[in-house]
Amino acid sequence: VIGLGAIGAMVANDAIGLGMNVVGYDPFISVDSAWSLSRAVHKAESLDALLAKADYLTIHVPQTNDTKGFINADKLRIMKKGVRILNFARGGLVNNADMIAAIKEGKVACHVTDFADEALLACEGVICLPHLGASTPEAEENCAHMAVNQIMDFLENGNIVNSVNFPKCKIDGCIPAQGSRLCIANRNVPNMIGQITSILAGAKLNIASMTNQNRSEVAYNLIDVEDRVNANVLANLKDIDGVISVRVIEGGASCSTPVGEED
Repeated sequence: VIGLGAIGAMVANDAIGLGMNVVGYDPFISVDSAWSLSRAVHKAESLDALLAKADYLTIHVPQTNDTKGFINADKLRIMKKGVRILNFARGGLVNNADMIAAIKEGKVACHVTDFADEALLACEGVICLPHLGASTPEAEENCAHMAVNQIMDFLENGNIVNSVNFPKCKIDGCIPAQGSRLCIANRNVPNMIGQITSILAGAKLNIASMTNQNRSEVAYNLIDVEDRVNANVLANLKDIDGVISVRVIEGGASCSTPVGEED
C-alpha cells in the first residue's frame, strides 16, 4: 500500500482482515493515520523496497509535482513479474504508456483503475471501472461533516487542517482557562518568531505552548499564553513588518475538541 492516509490505512487494515501480508509506505504519515493503522502492517524502508516485494500494489497518494507519473518504466522494472497494480487515487500518478508496455511484456499481470482512456480500454490486461471519486452519497456526507468540523475547529481553536494555501498547524490541548490563544499569520521570513515572543515577554505574558508551521511564502503561529492579551499587545504584534493577521481567542471554562484530518 503506497500512501497510508485515511483511505490507504483503511485499505491496509481490510487487507489484513483478508489474511494478506501487508507492507505499507508513507514517509508523511500523520499521527491520526498511524493510530488507526493495524500493528500487523509492515513498514517499508523505501518506496523501491516496497515495490520489490509486492504481488498486489495499491496506490493512495495525492497527485503533486513529485508524484505525477511516478509509476513509470523505471519503477515497473523494480517490481515482481506478474504484479497486479490498482490505482483509484489519481490518473496522473501512472504513466499509462509505460504501464501498457509492461503489460504487453508480461511484467504486469493486471492493472485496475477508474481513470480510463482509449489506450487503456484497448489494452488486454487492463480493467477500467467507472470513476466515482467522492461522488457517492456516503462520501458527500462525510465531506460535508469534515468541512464543518474543520471550519469550527479553526473558528473556535485557531487550528488549520487540510487548507489549500496554509500549512497544517494545530495545538491539541485546550486554551488556558484564564489565558488566550494568539493566531498569527505572517510572511515566511527570518526573525518573525523572535519579534513576536519579544513583544509577549515585554508584556510579561508567559507562553504555555506554541507551534509554528510554514508553507511556501506564508507561516502560521498558534501561541497559548497564561493571561489575557490586551489591546496594546495586539497593536504591537500587528505592527511587526511581515505580519499578515492577528487573531486572539480567549480561554474559558469549556474546551472544544480539535479535529484531525480524518474526523
